[in-house]
Amino acid sequence: MPNFTHILFDLDGTLTNPRLGIGNSLKYALKQMQIDGYSDEILERFVGPPLQEGFKNLFGLDEKNSQLAVEHFRVYFGEKGLYENEPYPGIGELLHELYTSGKCIYVVTSKLEKYSKMIIRHFEFDQYIADLQGAEDTGKHSGKGQLISRLMERNCILPSSSVVMVGDTHYDLIGARENEIPAIAVSYGFGTIEILRSCNPDFIVGSVHELKELLMA
Repeated sequence: MPNFTHILFDLDGTLTNPRLGIGNSLKYALKQMQIDGYSDEILERFVGPPLQEGFKNLFGLDEKNSQLAVEHFRVYFGEKGLYENEPYPGIGELLHELYTSGKCIYVVTSKLEKYSKMIIRHFEFDQYIADLQGAEDTGKHSGKGQLISRLMERNCILPSSSVVMVGDTHYDLIGARENEIPAIAVSYGFGTIEILRSCNPDFIVGSVHELKELLMA
């Protein structure tokens, strides 16, 4: 069994379920952009990648309008959507047990860093987390591999079998591979099991309980 000492968690879809807050923020942004006729399914595809990428790829917006849509999104999210969110059952207990057992815990997310820190504090997870790396306001350097690299460099973490990335989308798994560290895919989040398997993660778990068993082994 693995012995992970440094654990990097994704935020959305891994530690917390942001479906309601992100969905409402997107609906607000699209209303401001006078875009309608979309399905709720397309909104779920915004979880994981940078927002700018979602507006470009899913709605065909150019650079200028993608940035404008992001600004509208952040108006709602910063006031309400941030807290329309909840931890997955058992996550608080998992972080507590990892922390008290001496594991080093980090968060790496494509969500804006200032919002990510607010969410972590809101759920009182900050007491367990050594460092957090989120995205910049500009959307630059927001690829998951880049974010993982920045956190590892800042904390002097070298690639090894004792370092692991835990996430629910292919962005997390590809980012882990780019940084030569193992990856655990969680299938209770937003990524489909087929896509997760196609990325060949080192482990796949279907629940927080299974994740705890693996990380505490």
